[in-house]
Amino acid sequence: MKPWWFALMFSAVVVLAPLRINAQEIRQERVHFAAGASSATVTGSIKGDAGVDYLLSAAAGQTMTVTLKTSNSSSYFNVLPPGSQTAIFIGSTSGNEWTGTLPSTGDYTVRVYMMRNAARRGEKAKYSISFAVTGSAGTATQETPR
Repeated sequence: MKPWWFALMFSAVVVLAPLRINAQEIRQERVHFAAGASSATVTGSIKGDAGVDYLLSAAAGQTMTVTLKTSNSSSYFNVLPPGSQTAIFIGSTSGNEWTGTLPSTGDYTVRVYMMRNAARRGEKAKYSISFAVTGSAGTATQETPR
């Protein structure tokens, strides 16, 4: 008969193994604009479940524009407001370009990711993503229709 701790460890492996397999690997990078600039472009690549969260500080009432150019039609970006995991823009349903007025002040997350079908196949995407934040804090600007 096997010791009780063997059964416990085996059970833990069986229960926790799928969590690791399905976990997304997301790295974070802060975006800084050069002195006097209101925009920046970053290049990078993702593969499979690996994604990138770009953090940008912005104020309520400012306008943010994000444009993604990618080598893989299954890669997109989402925009998440400060302190929330609920996206205010979802690229997979709305495309790879967004302009919007920001509802609150803080760090916005722009998450670049691969759709699940391509991620499972381990596909890779090279991309460039451009960020612009314009306008004064507290001023309302109209969202640009797309």
